[in-house]
Amino acid sequence: MNTRIVLLISKDSKLKQLVEAATPQVSVQSAPTVVEGLARWANSSPLLVVSEGTSATLAPLFEYARQLPCTPPLLVIGDRHSVKDAVDIMQAGAADYLTKPVFPADLQAAISHILKQSPPMTATAPRDPFASIISISPQMNLMKHLAKEVAMTDATVLITGESGTGKELFAEAIHHSSLRAHGPLVALNCAGIPEHLLEAELFGYEPGAFTDAKRAKPGRFQMAEGGTLFLDEIGEMSPIAQAKLLRVLENRTVDPLGDTQSHKVDIRILAATNEDLLAHIKAGRFRLDLYYRLNVYQLRIAPLRERPEDIEPILLIFLERARKERGSRVKAIAPSALSVLRSHTWPGNVRELHNVVEWLTITCKEDVIQPHHLPASVTAHPIANDQSPAPEPSLLAFGLSFQELEKKLLEEALQKASGNVSEASRLLKMTRNTLRYRMAKHHLS
Repeated sequence: MNTRIVLLISKDSKLKQLVEAATPQVSVQSAPTVVEGLARWANSSPLLVVSEGTSATLAPLFEYARQLPCTPPLLVIGDRHSVKDAVDIMQAGAADYLTKPVFPADLQAAISHILKQSPPMTATAPRDPFASIISISPQMNLMKHLAKEVAMTDATVLITGESGTGKELFAEAIHHSSLRAHGPLVALNCAGIPEHLLEAELFGYEPGAFTDAKRAKPGRFQMAEGGTLFLDEIGEMSPIAQAKLLRVLENRTVDPLGDTQSHKVDIRILAATNEDLLAHIKAGRFRLDLYYRLNVYQLRIAPLRERPEDIEPILLIFLERARKERGSRVKAIAPSALSVLRSHTWPGNVRELHNVVEWLTITCKEDVIQPHHLPASVTAHPIANDQSPAPEPSLLAFGLSFQELEKKLLEEALQKASGNVSEASRLLKMTRNTLRYRMAKHHLS
């Protein structure tokens, strides 16, 4: 049986006692800040949220609530009487508004009235597929809004962004928010399959199509029938596979290897890449006509360094999961440690942040993360307390063109890797195919 929960967002211990007295049949979970409250909310289904704050400080709370198809009522408690703030809060979606000091009878009456007017949420209440993408930044919330709109169409979507930004999460949420949600979501990493096997994986094959083809095997297009096919790392697809993909997008038919018949497919295509496809087009590595077929609707997922306000809620979500799954004792992060994380450039984006949190849940033996707990990978350039970060030196000061800088970076990576292309690609955080292309462009062997 699921525990009935009331979520309280407040640092006031007396207010928690009042809420507990007003809701004796439920468990009251508290969080001191809106950001931590969002983390707890995302990992539970409270039947009521009680929060202190103003219309400005509670804006992320209302934004998150608007993303959910089924949301608990919100009771807001203000520090002072302000008619304008009360009106703004009620217009934002609050169920009721009280001012301090809060009297037990008033709180009891407000909660009782709210819960009678709002049916309790159940474990089977539908959740917004986009709720798993935690953010409070305006640019990410805009992307989620746009993704929700396109999800209800059958349009092909191209999702771009650096590695680790959450492109796959967006693809999953688009599928599960679409009219094809009842159908399968089939994913294929185009960079993770050898080029000579990619066509067989995409289009399938008949017995005898090639050596070792003993029996028929459906391709990913046929496996996604009635649903969605997600092609990740689309920039790594071979020219031959690109031509065949273009035909599928134009005619909605596939030709399995060794089959003389074409087969109609009813699918939606979502594609993702961390590559600059326009640069690939100029270099002759990607088809312009395929680009326009894929780029019907583009979503650019911002890197973590462009939205540092998302670091704290994402980190707290990871900590909450670690506590539930592994009993980790770490509960919060000190402001000084958070400043260090916000100053980091996060080349690995959310995936890198997840790895840092995993490391902290193993190594940190205290409840609160302090700067000295952080790994060296994010403290290489620590910021002194109460000081602004020093400006980074401009690369333009070196007097080199972009092409020259790129060549020098490749040369340095290859030198450090002793000529090993796989190791150099790991250092540069790019695929081996992309590295080989850039090496050829600069005539590096």
